[in-house]
Parts: sequence; structure tokens; C-alpha cells
Amino acid sequence: MSEIAPQLSYVGSCELPTQWAKFQLHGFVDERTDKEHVALTLGDIANGEPVLARVHSECLTGDALFSQRCDCGAQLEEALRRIAKAGRGVLMYLRQEGRGIGLINKIRAYQLQDGGADTVEANTALGFPADMRSYELCKPMLAHLGVTALRLMTNNPRKVAALTDVGIEVVERVPLEVGNTCWNQRYLSTKRRKLGHLLTSERA
Repeated sequence: MSEIAPQLSYVGSCELPTQWAKFQLHGFVDERTDKEHVALTLGDIANGEPVLARVHSECLTGDALFSQRCDCGAQLEEALRRIAKAGRGVLMYLRQEGRGIGLINKIRAYQLQDGGADTVEANTALGFPADMRSYELCKPMLAHLGVTALRLMTNNPRKVAALTDVGIEVVERVPLEVGNTCWNQRYLSTKRRKLGHLLTSERA
């Protein structure tokens, strides 16, 4: 393990074959929280050219349990598929479940949503901000990987601003509108109306 920033250590890398491509998987540890984060890379991403990228926050329910309440799992799969098609890119997977509130509190928030609250109202009722995520670790992760600029796959302009604020150059926002289901219409509507996501429609 080697320290690459005051708060972040690099653990190691390995091959990760997937249905889309054989990626390289890179492991990092946040020394302040002991949380483990990873990056998946493909191709030559350290040649100075902007890199197709996704900064994806952990969503166990969507990414691993196939939940239709959100669009997270669909966005993760589509981002990896696009990177594989391009032959070059990076996906950073950050361990900040439920927009930073954690898995158990996310279940509590889902329970409130079952009773009629939207995602923002549920977080607020539990005493949390609407979005607690942080992106400061992305800069040393990308620096370690040799990435200098991103073509960022996101519908969230606040994420672009947050990455820019920590010193990451985002040269383009690439829309990632997938995963619309009959179960997540209010979720998508809330993201558009209250969180500023740029969705062409709730049925996008």
C-alpha cells in the first residue's frame, strides 16, 4: 500500500474481465474513514486526451440487487458498456451509499418513501441533507491513474461543479439517461425538480 495523497492510499491493481471488456481494477483506501474505493480503467487513459468517465456512487440495491426504485444500476452498466465501446475510459466507484447516508439509513428513507415522501423529503426527515456526497478523493485517484481531463457521463450538473471545485477539468458533460421504469417515476421527477438533474423527461 502506498500513500498517494494525505488521506488516500493506493492498494494495488488487477485484471477484471466483464461481459463488456477486460478492465483494470484499482483499489484505494481513504485513511480517514477506512472506506475502500475502486476505479475501473480501460485503454490508454494517461496520454493527455480527455477520458470518457463515470463517477458512480455505490448503490447496493440498484447495482447488485437489481432495484427498480432508482436508475443507478442501469447507469453503471451503460457507463461500462460505453467505455468498452470506446476502448478507453475510467469509472470511479465511490463507497457513499444513499447519497452519503449509508445503507441502513437508506432503508429507513425507503420506508418513508413507501409512506409518501420523496427522496429529498425522506432524507430531511431523517436529519440529513438531500445529498451528502463528496468528490475530493477523485482528484488523487485520477492523478494516480494519469488522467488530466474528463468527458463525464452524468445528468447532474452539480456533480460537474463539485468535480470542478476540487480541481478536476471536465471538458464535456455526456448525458446518461437510462433505467427509466414504472417504479421510479417520482424518483426521477424529484431528481429533476429538486436536485437539478438534466433529464429530457421523466420517461427518458
